[in-house]
Amino acid sequence: MTEEESRAEEFQDDIESAFKNMGKGKYGRILKMARTPTREEYKKSAYIAALGMVVLGAVGFAIMWIMVYLPKYF
Repeated sequence: MTEEESRAEEFQDDIESAFKNMGKGKYGRILKMARTPTREEYKKSAYIAALGMVVLGAVGFAIMWIMVYLPKYF
C-alpha cells in the first residue's frame, strides 16, 4: 500500500469513527430530540425571516436616502 492510500484509509477511518459516535457525544441528546418542523412552524419561520429581511432592507434604504438626498438641503 502506498503512502497516499494509507493516508486516505486513515482519513476514512477517522470520519467513520466520528459518525459512529455522533449520537453519544455532547450533541447526542439534541440530535435525538430534533424533528422535522410541521408545515405551520415552517410557515411562521419563513414569515419571520422574510419580515426581518424587509425591515433590514428598509433601514438600509432609509440610510442610503438620507446620505444621498439630505446633504443637498444643507
